[in-house]
Amino acid sequence: MEPLPGRAESCWTAAATPTRYPRLARSQRTEVAVVGGGIVGLTAAYLLTAAGCAVTVLEARRVGRQVTGRSTAKITSQHRLIYSHLARSLGDERALLYAEANHCGVELVIALARNLALECDLERTSAFAYARDDARIGALEAEARLAQGFGFAADVVRPAPLPFATAGALRFAHQAQFNPAKYLVGLAAAVNAGGGRIFEQSRVGKVARSGGRWCVDVGDHAVESDHVVVATALPIGGPIHFDEQTRPRCHIAMAFRADPSAMLDGMFIDVDQPSHSLRMGRDRDGPLLVALGPTFPTGHDGDVATRMRELEAWIRARIPAGGVVWRWVNEDYDTADRIPYAGELTKKAPGMYVATGFNGWGISNGTAAAMLVADQIQGLRNPWQALYNPERRASARFNQGGETRSAVARIAAIAPGSGGIVRNGEDRIAVYRMAGGTLRAFSAACTHMGCTVTWNNADSTWDCPCHGSVFADDGAVIHGPATKALKRVRVPSDEDRSARQSKP
Repeated sequence: MEPLPGRAESCWTAAATPTRYPRLARSQRTEVAVVGGGIVGLTAAYLLTAAGCAVTVLEARRVGRQVTGRSTAKITSQHRLIYSHLARSLGDERALLYAEANHCGVELVIALARNLALECDLERTSAFAYARDDARIGALEAEARLAQGFGFAADVVRPAPLPFATAGALRFAHQAQFNPAKYLVGLAAAVNAGGGRIFEQSRVGKVARSGGRWCVDVGDHAVESDHVVVATALPIGGPIHFDEQTRPRCHIAMAFRADPSAMLDGMFIDVDQPSHSLRMGRDRDGPLLVALGPTFPTGHDGDVATRMRELEAWIRARIPAGGVVWRWVNEDYDTADRIPYAGELTKKAPGMYVATGFNGWGISNGTAAAMLVADQIQGLRNPWQALYNPERRASARFNQGGETRSAVARIAAIAPGSGGIVRNGEDRIAVYRMAGGTLRAFSAACTHMGCTVTWNNADSTWDCPCHGSVFADDGAVIHGPATKALKRVRVPSDEDRSARQSKP
C-alpha cells in the first residue's frame, strides 16, 4: 500500500516552540497539584497562580502537545446545533447556562492571549455550521433564533461561503481561532513566571487520599497537596467510573498547503453526518487548509489510513488545495447528555477536581471547566457548577466498549511498519514489525482494564477500543486512562503458536 502523504504530526505542535521543563526529581508539597498540561490544566494553573495559590503542574509528556495540541483549535460557542438539542432535552435554563459558560470560555482565551501577549496566531473570525440539504434550513433558523435569545450574534446565510454547493449555514460572528500548542506553551511560561512549578516527562501513576491530603505518585516521588485537579483526557484516578459514562471517539485531520485562490473566510462544520470540519491555519512555511474527517469510535477501525485517503479525496473534489503537509489523529470523549463532567467530587472525593467529556468542543468548554475548578478551589461561587456537575446521574452503560480490529492469523502477514494481533494459546499478542523487519511484541491487553488494543495504521499507535488509551508503537503510553506501558513479551513464532493452538 502506498504511504500516506504528509508528515505524521499536528501542524500546531510542529509550529510551536519546544518546552524543556524538568522531570519531577524529588517529593514535595504544594497547595494545588494539577495533573495534565492541556487546556484545562494550564488554564486552571494560571488562574490559581494569579490568585496567589501554590501550584504544581505534572505533565506526562510535553505541555500542549497531546489532545489540545491536536484539536481543530476553534475558539467558538457555536457547537453545531447544540442549543436546540439542549433546550429540547434539558430545558432552556440549562441551554442558557451552556451558552454562557462557553461564551466566557471563548472570551477568556482571547483575553489571556492578548493580555499576556501570547504568540499563538489568534484571529477573530466567524463560525459556520453548514447544511447541504434545503430541508435543514429550518433547523438552522431555529438554532439562530435560540442563539440570538442567548445573546449571540447569530444568523443564517444562504448559501455558506464555501467553494462547493451548500444550502446554507448558521453563522456566529465574533468567534476566533488560534494555534493551541503555541497558546499553551505561552500559558505555561506565564504559570512558571508567576511562581507555579511545571514538571514534564512526569507521568502520574496514582492519585489517592493520604493523611488528610492528596498524594500524587510519580514514579519514586510524590506530590502532596490540599487539592488535586485531574485534567487528563479521561480522569486517571477517583471514585467515579468516567470510563463507563463517556465514550472515546477519534477524528482524522490533514493540513494542506493553502491555494491562494481558495482561502476560506471563517471556520466551518457540517451539521449532518458524515461531517467535515474546515478552517485556515499556518505553519512555519505559510498558510494551511486544515480539514477534519468524520468521527469514529477509538479502536473500532482497522484501517484508519483509508479514512485519511478518503478525506484527501473529499477535499480534492471540492476545494483547490496544494499538497498534504501534515496529518494526525486526535481523540475526545462524548457524554450521553452532550455536557462535560467538570468540577469537584464533593460527595465522593472532596478536594479532587476533574474535567472530561468535551464532545469535541474542548477549547471553550475546557476553559470554562478550568474557570469553574479555579473558583471552587478558592471557595468562590460559580454559576456553572450544577451544569457541569461531575457527580450527576448518568448511564453506566453509555460506553459499550469494543473488540480489536487488528486480528491476523500469522505474524508473517504483518508488513513492515504495521502491527497486528495474534493469538498465542490463551493470550493475545500485539506485534509490530519495524521498517527494517525487526519485530516488537507486547501483551495486547490495555493496561487500564485489559481490553485488546487495535493497531492504528495512520498514526502507528495501539488504540484501546474500550476506554481510549493510546500507546506508541514501542508500547509507551501516549495518553490514558492507562498509566503503564504495554507489557513487553517474547516474539512467538508462527510455528510455536500453531502448536499451542492445536493442543487440546
